Amino acid sequence: MLQVYLVRHGETEWNAARKIQGQSDSPLTPKGIFQAQQVAERVRHEGITHVIASDLGRTRATAQIIADVCGCEVNVEPRLRELHMGVLEARELDTLSAEEEVWRKQMVDGTPDGRIPQGESMTELALRMRLALDCCLDLPAGSKPLLVSHGIALGCLISTILGLAPYAERRLRLRNCSISRVDHQESAWLASGWIVETAGDISHLDQPALDEQQR
Repeated sequence: MLQVYLVRHGETEWNAARKIQGQSDSPLTPKGIFQAQQVAERVRHEGITHVIASDLGRTRATAQIIADVCGCEVNVEPRLRELHMGVLEARELDTLSAEEEVWRKQMVDGTPDGRIPQGESMTELALRMRLALDCCLDLPAGSKPLLVSHGIALGCLISTILGLAPYAERRLRLRNCSISRVDHQESAWLASGWIVETAGDISHLDQPALDEQQR
């Protein structure tokens, strides 16, 4: 059985300011750095062999803190990037027009063909996230990888493992530096392949970040 840990990056300046990040970037806040340190302590004795991160700054910074404690190098995987939010990237949520808010809501309300202008669909996101996860199957036997990615991206991945459509209504909350785990296994009582062991665990955090997913 292959166990894969999934971690959302720590709180960023734009999370705290309620700005849309997508594939744009902003640095971790001091709280975000501390959250990453708490993740590192949580997984210190789990035998993590590989730390793999999206190529955005906030995930690489989170991953480096974890990798330093686990004694790993950080490997970069661009397919773990967040959903591209098109023309809404870097916008403050409270400044969106009614039309722009409709575009944004299409990414979470179950709209099959939802897409922000110049952005990415949930179906496209799901495809590249699954390809990135499946690459873990090629790691040496006994590996235990940890992937650092993003809230919408990880939520989409976990939802599709559960059999939901990529564009299904978003009902899984993954807060900053939450930990999820998916396993690849054969079981008499579960479907073969990827299964969800845990999702969105924040028991290791002193205080979750107040980002846009919690308001």
